[in-house]
Amino acid sequence: MRTQDFDYHLPPELIAQTPAEPRDAARLLVLRRDTGELEHRIFRDLPEYLRPGDALVVNDSRVIPARLHGRRTDTGGAVEALLLRRAGPDLWEAMVRPGRRLRPGARVRFQRDGEAAEATVEGVTQEGHRLLRFPPGTDPTALGRVPLPPYIHAPVPDPERYQTVYAREEGSVAAPTAGLHFTPALLEAVRARGVQVVPVTLHVGPGTFRPVQAEDPRRHRMHGEAFTVPAASAEALTAVRAAGGRVVCVGTTTVRVLETLGLQAGEGPLQPAAGWTELMILPGHRFRWVDALITNFHLPRSTLLMLVSALAGREPVLRAYEEAVRRRYRFFSFGDAMLIL
Repeated sequence: MRTQDFDYHLPPELIAQTPAEPRDAARLLVLRRDTGELEHRIFRDLPEYLRPGDALVVNDSRVIPARLHGRRTDTGGAVEALLLRRAGPDLWEAMVRPGRRLRPGARVRFQRDGEAAEATVEGVTQEGHRLLRFPPGTDPTALGRVPLPPYIHAPVPDPERYQTVYAREEGSVAAPTAGLHFTPALLEAVRARGVQVVPVTLHVGPGTFRPVQAEDPRRHRMHGEAFTVPAASAEALTAVRAAGGRVVCVGTTTVRVLETLGLQAGEGPLQPAAGWTELMILPGHRFRWVDALITNFHLPRSTLLMLVSALAGREPVLRAYEEAVRRRYRFFSFGDAMLIL
């Protein structure tokens, strides 16, 4: 297995810069694993592919205003920080630019819309991230903006368009983008089909954009991401599977959560849990809790494309991507969607 096996040509103009309006007007490419057949639909047609007794698993994580801009108090130099996680009381782990010059002891004044706070660099992690200490009681996200992926260059007038309509639990630095296509009305249509909508949480980290540099993808190290599966969700999914229903995941994040717990549970019922996952899913993985997947079109050579290939097969997926390019589908976070059955 080589990383280059998951490459494909994407014309830059197919990288979506703005979301579809309305949300469920995005295109939907349906790939049937048993036959390799492709169908071209609209996302609002999704309920036609769901059955009574199925479960639709969604990631209810919410993107935090994690991108901060400020200046060093000693030199006045500009600093950009991406908050990754709370590391303690008033302490945050962050990716910063420029990083090398921001050593422990340096102070940065972050500001937005007349509000400001100074943070002190307390340390450096093994990954090169900075630990920023804010004044007691400061919420640094009040000084930040919702971060967008590096390939989106157009401003988004309404930050809520980079949130799912069911986002509840704050903690992500990037949206679980397969869920951006749902509207409240579409979710009601799903429920009206007799399908349960089951929430889990995985807080998306910056590793979702991290390219695979190793020639052998098995040597790539995933960035750890925090997840939670409440008891009600674990019980619902166990009951759906026992009754013969399908588990339909919305996005690769929910796949990684369920497969992480599936590896722990073996053949037993799904158990509620909270923890961290570094699971990387490659072709050859035996899926335990995923029967179908709704996902966007992913970057070449990415861990996300490898996960999709593990479920549907590398060659069928790359053929589907070729067809999507030919038919001018829109790619990446604000792009169109695939349904893999």
